[in-house]
Amino acid sequence: MFDWNDLKYFLELARQGRLAPAAKRLHVDHSTVGRRIVELEKALNTKLFDRTLTGFVLSEAGHRLLASAESIEVKTIAIAENAGQPTALSGAVRLATMEGLASFYLAPRLVEFYESHPGITVELITSTQLLNLTKREADLSLSFVRPTGSRLIVRQIGHVDLRLYGAPSYLGEHGVPQSLADLSNHRFVAYIEDLVQIAEVLWLHDAIQDPHIAFRSTSMISQHNAAAAGMGLVMSPSFLAACDSRLRPLQIKGLSVKRELWLSTHEDLRDMARVKALMDFIKKLVERDQGFLDGQIDC
Repeated sequence: MFDWNDLKYFLELARQGRLAPAAKRLHVDHSTVGRRIVELEKALNTKLFDRTLTGFVLSEAGHRLLASAESIEVKTIAIAENAGQPTALSGAVRLATMEGLASFYLAPRLVEFYESHPGITVELITSTQLLNLTKREADLSLSFVRPTGSRLIVRQIGHVDLRLYGAPSYLGEHGVPQSLADLSNHRFVAYIEDLVQIAEVLWLHDAIQDPHIAFRSTSMISQHNAAAAGMGLVMSPSFLAACDSRLRPLQIKGLSVKRELWLSTHEDLRDMARVKALMDFIKKLVERDQGFLDGQIDC
């Protein structure tokens, strides 16, 4: 039979990936963490971590134990809370989202979360494809796409307005479009379509069919900067361009493009205190900032 106390060492090493940070969290020396992990592996007769040059990576058996150990942790915290004992939340929460949402909206605002929960480390992942919550590639997902998969908890928490923007230099040379018909006389920057795995980001097609594309990139930030330099018009979420004086929003009659915001997690994680804390923060943040995300409120 293994020692139940060894699970806390296992959990912290799984979250930190290295002995020294795990030991610091647990207020012990790193040799103690290493010894307890060895004892746990011996008691379970299985290897829980692969040792690499950069740290400790969960093995297949380690991933299986992680789910059970975290479930035990959730119940332990609940017991303490029900008994009236305060518990400081700690550990990492991996949040998957899109580049623009991550860089231009969430990252500058996560300091508010840190101030309330300094023990929780947010790992913000940006990807050109949706990560699989069912396979635990991330703990949370914030996306323009409603994810699918077994045992997912999915909520629409808001929406984002998108607009066409142009640099003053470009608009001065090519004119300011006023209608959808005018857009046929302009050039654009956009995504490389065959490399896009999330069709919802091909929002330019909501505005114009067969646009004249002068520049393509898999990066929203690169598109944004190219448009700001005068390469062409760009369709961007309003929160991205609203604070950039290099671009002017265009009022195109008859053009309205929006994307829903979906916040998701796996059923097994919904009661995990640190995951729930970040979920609640994001929901309240989007509710507070909905006018800004709608493009109705400036920076």
